[in-house]
Amino acid sequence: MGSAVGHALRRGGAEVVTTVAGRSDRTARLAARAGLELLPSLADVVARSDVVLSIVPPDQAETVAAELAGDALVVDLNAVAPATARRISTEVDGSISGPPPWEPGTTRIYLSGPRAGQVAALPFAGVEVVVVGDEVGAASAVKMSTASVYKGTAALLAQALRAADHYGVLGHVIDDLGSLADRAGRRIATAAAKSARYVGEMREIAESQRAAGLPPELFEAMALVYAEIARQPLARVAPEDAGSDLEQALLGLR
Repeated sequence: MGSAVGHALRRGGAEVVTTVAGRSDRTARLAARAGLELLPSLADVVARSDVVLSIVPPDQAETVAAELAGDALVVDLNAVAPATARRISTEVDGSISGPPPWEPGTTRIYLSGPRAGQVAALPFAGVEVVVVGDEVGAASAVKMSTASVYKGTAALLAQALRAADHYGVLGHVIDDLGSLADRAGRRIATAAAKSARYVGEMREIAESQRAAGLPPELFEAMALVYAEIARQPLARVAPEDAGSDLEQALLGLR
């Protein structure tokens, strides 16, 4: 996601720098695909930048934020609870909805906080930018609500179809679900590829719902579902390589 957002900013004419220090070969390949300028360290990125966008797994958001101290405006674009966003920043928080924006018109960025307008003015080419309001945490509240549906549904579908597969009734279940099971193989494979990072996101959703006076147990359980999926062979496939065959996806979850 970070590489694709950087690519959108480059398309819009911004100078974009990043670092792949300590990151995987896959991350380095994606940064190269995006045409981003690579610097030796995170400290170099902060020193060079006017605005720093943090796009990391949710359970690393606060740790990374502590490493971003400097003169740059830091924008947390991670899938975290509003309370987490407020601990990270007093100026801007944000969230990303949709796939990595390699193609225009697929992705939306929500922003909130007293300096949200400044970030919204950046040239995110092909990305819809929506300012939610002046209160830090509001953009994260949007993400927590939408992700609870998108990723909660994917976990529910995977759990249901794995059970149906176990009992030998998969065909009957797919037929009965109709459009609810459209592209099930691709949806499950993509969710599995991202399952490790979804664990922290489910916990952030649970905390968001707890703070709203709602029972958090549903998404605490979703975190357990994704943690179990993350241990399966299908989770070792990169998101861009996720297939669409349902039988193969379910085989990779055994």
